[in-house]
Amino acid sequence: MKGLKFDFSNLFRENVNTGVTSEEVNAFQENVSKIIDEILEENPGFIKVPFTRKWIDRVTDLKSWIQSFESVVVLGIGGSALGNLALQNALNPLNYNSMDSKKRNLPKIFIVDNVDPDLVSSVLDQINPATTLFNVISKSGTTAEAMSNYLIARGILESYGLKPQENILFTTDPENGILRKIALDEGFKTLEIPPEVGGRFSVLTPVGLVSAIAGNIDIIDLFNGAKDMYERVTVKNIMENPAALNAVIHYILNSKGFSMSVMMPYSNRLFLLADWYRQLWAESLGKEVNLKGEKINAGQTPIKALGATDQHSQVQLYNEGPYDKVFTFLKLEKFQRDITIPKIHGEFDELSYLGGAKLSELLNNELDGTEYAITQHNRPNMKVIFPEINAYNVGQFFYVYEFTTAIMGKLLEIDAYNQPGVELGKKVTYALMGRKGYEEMAKKVNETKDNKKKVII
Repeated sequence: MKGLKFDFSNLFRENVNTGVTSEEVNAFQENVSKIIDEILEENPGFIKVPFTRKWIDRVTDLKSWIQSFESVVVLGIGGSALGNLALQNALNPLNYNSMDSKKRNLPKIFIVDNVDPDLVSSVLDQINPATTLFNVISKSGTTAEAMSNYLIARGILESYGLKPQENILFTTDPENGILRKIALDEGFKTLEIPPEVGGRFSVLTPVGLVSAIAGNIDIIDLFNGAKDMYERVTVKNIMENPAALNAVIHYILNSKGFSMSVMMPYSNRLFLLADWYRQLWAESLGKEVNLKGEKINAGQTPIKALGATDQHSQVQLYNEGPYDKVFTFLKLEKFQRDITIPKIHGEFDELSYLGGAKLSELLNNELDGTEYAITQHNRPNMKVIFPEINAYNVGQFFYVYEFTTAIMGKLLEIDAYNQPGVELGKKVTYALMGRKGYEEMAKKVNETKDNKKKVII
């Protein structure tokens, strides 16, 4: 089988006594068939992205311009940044930015996903503004974090006497929003964020494709992986559909108290896929009310861990703590590089067994050891297996988890595509920063702060 493999064995009761039964899963067959039909009929934005050639074409048209810069700095947050981080971490060398520029022969890539002044300053210290492309990503153009960093970047360019239009690219709504208005008024180059695609589902749109093409990632193969995964996730038979089976089992386990979902890659290059998954799962499924307006406080808390690092920080809890976590290991079968451990200190049994082994062998045996221990402690777990890390397989991963999330949303009977729970915090930030129109909110917030009981030590 080409592409990703999914091992659900340790989610079933035959192997883990807290797992699900085949009868429990099969009871969802009729509902899942209807859900898949509903999703395809509703045609949410992410569904059609891999089949929309214009995104690839538009970004490819700008390839020479993008790659002509010494540095590309992505200014975004949340869905405008996490997919970019995952793509770069997985599909370019971990030391990409520190490689010799002649060997890399491509721009350095920085993704500024916060307004921490230490972070922003550290990136600015590493670039020459005159030879840097700033890709500002915001659908509305009102995202405080991205727009603050845009203003900083523009201010620096103007202080150097440069024309911002030559060093700034807007990735934004095709018709509406502040960035679109600025672009029309001042002549900035732009790329579109499809209005119907939410940020956390946007990695395969121009949101993620600009940094991908800057680093020479094969964006066509990303799309090919996603398109091929579409064929697998639209199969009606639960037991033949990785997205459906994953969603149904997580739904059943969540209803039994397994309220946390741990994703644990055994590969540093796959680690930020777990970061991307955390936003997708949390923001899509964490909802106060269902579609009927009933208060249900739904959602499963996503957690990331890294093997083998977190065997030494979290696995004690995972093995012996509460029965509230379901685990997904990401396994890599073929590493891009490998190292053989030297045969030194053969006189010590505690060391001699390592000599001659490869680090990839050690790491995957560490995974097997953790999987065995977790299973012996009756903790439900599964594996997503990457034959190798390439654009095709990463595209498959993005798409299967987007579809899994859509199915899970239907099972929970919630809107998986909105995020009302983040709006209040945004409005308070606007108010505290003095944005016009938020004066009453600022007054209310300050009164609340003044009147609250204070316990400060």
